[in-house]
Amino acid sequence: MKPKNLLEMVWRSVERGPDREALMYKEGGGYRSITYREMWEQVRETAAGLAHLGVGPGDKVAILSNNNPMWPVTDLAVASLAAVSVPIYPTLTAAQTGYILKNADCRTAVVEEDDQLRKIRSTDAEVSHHIVMKPAPGFSEGEGVLSFDSLRKAGREHPRKDWEDGWKNIGGDQLFTIIHTSGTTGPPKGAMLTHRNLLANTEGVQFWIVELVPGDVCLSYLPLSHVFERMAGQFVPLREGATIAYAESIDTIQENLLEVRPTVMTTVPRLLEKIYAKVQEQMASASPLKRKIFNWAVDVGHRRYEGFIDARMDLLLKGEAIPSDLRRQFALADRLVFRKIKERVGGRLRGLVSGAAPLNQEIARFFWSIDIPVLEGYGLTEASPVIAANPMMRSKIGTVGKPLPNLEVKIGTDGEILARGPSIMQGYYKNEEATREALRDGWLHTGDLGEWDPDGFLRVVDRKKNLIVLSTGKNVAPQPVENHITNSPYISQAVLIGNGRKYVIALVVPDYENLLPWAGKRGLPEQDPENLAEHPEVKKFLKEEVEKHTEGFAAYERPKKTVVCGKEWSIDGGELTPTLKVKVNVVEEKYKDLIEGAYAGAASEMELTS
Repeated sequence: MKPKNLLEMVWRSVERGPDREALMYKEGGGYRSITYREMWEQVRETAAGLAHLGVGPGDKVAILSNNNPMWPVTDLAVASLAAVSVPIYPTLTAAQTGYILKNADCRTAVVEEDDQLRKIRSTDAEVSHHIVMKPAPGFSEGEGVLSFDSLRKAGREHPRKDWEDGWKNIGGDQLFTIIHTSGTTGPPKGAMLTHRNLLANTEGVQFWIVELVPGDVCLSYLPLSHVFERMAGQFVPLREGATIAYAESIDTIQENLLEVRPTVMTTVPRLLEKIYAKVQEQMASASPLKRKIFNWAVDVGHRRYEGFIDARMDLLLKGEAIPSDLRRQFALADRLVFRKIKERVGGRLRGLVSGAAPLNQEIARFFWSIDIPVLEGYGLTEASPVIAANPMMRSKIGTVGKPLPNLEVKIGTDGEILARGPSIMQGYYKNEEATREALRDGWLHTGDLGEWDPDGFLRVVDRKKNLIVLSTGKNVAPQPVENHITNSPYISQAVLIGNGRKYVIALVVPDYENLLPWAGKRGLPEQDPENLAEHPEVKKFLKEEVEKHTEGFAAYERPKKTVVCGKEWSIDGGELTPTLKVKVNVVEEKYKDLIEGAYAGAASEMELTS
C-alpha cells in the first residue's frame, strides 16, 4: 500500500532500518552520521518546538539555509504540522528574500546563520519568529529570535502527544511546499506542490532511473532550495533508507567525493564539464603513447555503450549483450585507464542523475565510456520536477529520455512540451492569472520546445522565450550552440546573442584552470586572469575554439564574432540564477558596449571581405 503523505514515506524507512545512517555531515575535520531513529526524534522535537511557537496547519515557514542535516529535519517537522515550507536560496539578496517572504505570507523563518538572520530582519516582511541553526559565538536570544537547539529543547519540554496521529491523518492533497521559480524574466512565482505531487515524482524516479537501495550513499551538493535536489537528493534516498552525505560547499566537492565515496548522486552539467576538461587537459600534455592508450580505451568504452543501446532486453538481462572479446578489452581499458579516473570521484559511483541544464553529448558519451553512467533528465519546478528521464537500462545520449511512467507528455502544435499527471503543481500561490496561463485544459505548458526522436525519446530544443529570431527571419536555438562552445576545455561559460540582428555573436568566459597553463607554455606574461583575457593571442585562440566547436552547425547558427568576458559569471554578480542558469538579459545589459562594438566590428569585417 502506497504512503499517503511524505511523513509516512519516511517513517517506513525509519521502521525498516532505525539504526541505518540517514544523514552525514562534516564537523571537526571528519564526517559524522545521524541514524534514521535519531533523525526522526529530531523531527519530533522540532515539530513540537514549532507548535509551541504557534505554527499550525496552513502556516508558512521559510527555510533559508545551505544543505545540512537540519534542513530535512525542519522540512519534515513543518510538514508534520500540516504547515507549508517555503525554501529560499541563501544566495538571494535582501530584496529578493523579502519579496518571497511577503509573497508566501511567511511568519516564521528558519535560517542557517547570523548573516541570513540579519538579511531577513533588514526586509519589511512581517516575520514573527526567527530560528537560527548555527548561531555565532555571542548569539543572544529574545525578541522573536532563538537557536535551533533551543527550539528542540522547547519541543522536549512541551511534547505533542497527538503528533503521530496528526501527521498520519494528513492527506495527499495537503499543500506541502511553495517553491519560487528563479525569475529570470520577471518576479518569482510560487509553485504550490502537495504531498501527492512529490510522492508521485519520487515513485516515478525510483522506478524509472536509478534504483536506490539502503546501502547507497548519496552526496548532496546541489541546493535543497531547488526542487530537483529536494526530490531526487532528499526524498528519494529517504524513501529507500539510503544515506545522504552533505558536501561542505560547492568548492569542496572534489575533497568530499573522496571522503564520502558516493554510489549515486544528482549533479548539474557544470561539475561534469570541469572533470572532463581536466582529463582532456592532462591528455593534451601526456606522452604520445599515453594518449594512444587513452583514446583506445575510450573507444572501447564507447563501443560497449553502443552495444548496450542496441541490444535486446533479454540479452541485457542475461548479461550477453556485449561480445566476450569486447568484454575482455573493456576489462583491460578499465584497469589501465578508467579506474584511475573513477577513483577521483570516489571509485564507487554507479550512476549520476544530471538535470537543471542540457549536457553536452560528447561529455555524456565520455562518462558512459568510462563506466560512470550519466542519466540525463528534464523537468521544472511546476512538475515536482522530473517529467522525463533516461532509464539505466536504455539511456540514449542526446535526449532527456522518456516520460516517467505516471505522466503523460505531448508536443503542442507550436512545438511546446505539455505534461499532465499526479506530479503537476496545484498552481501558483496568489497568482491566478499565471496559473491559468500555465495550466490549460489539464495540461502544464512548460514553455520549452521539444521533439520526439524515432524511438520515442524526448529532445528538448530550448526555451520558447530563448529562441533568437534574426532579422533575416531565421530562428536560432542558442542552447545547443552554447553547449558545444563550452565543450572546449578553455571556455567555462557562453551565451549567444543576436535577437533582431543579422547574425549571432558569442560571449564567452575563459576556463582559467586550463587557460593559464596554456598561456604559460606559450610564454605569455604572468598576469591576473582578467587581464590575460584581454591579450590578443588569447582572444584569437578562444575565437578559434568557438569556430572549431561550432563548425557542425548551420552557417546562420555559428557566431560571426567572439567577445571574451574576463570575469566569471556568478550568482553574486547577478549573471546566474541560484540554479546556475545564465540571465541573458543581465549579461546583455552588462556587456552592451562590448556587444555593440563587436557587431560594429563584425559588420566592418564583412564589408571589407564582401
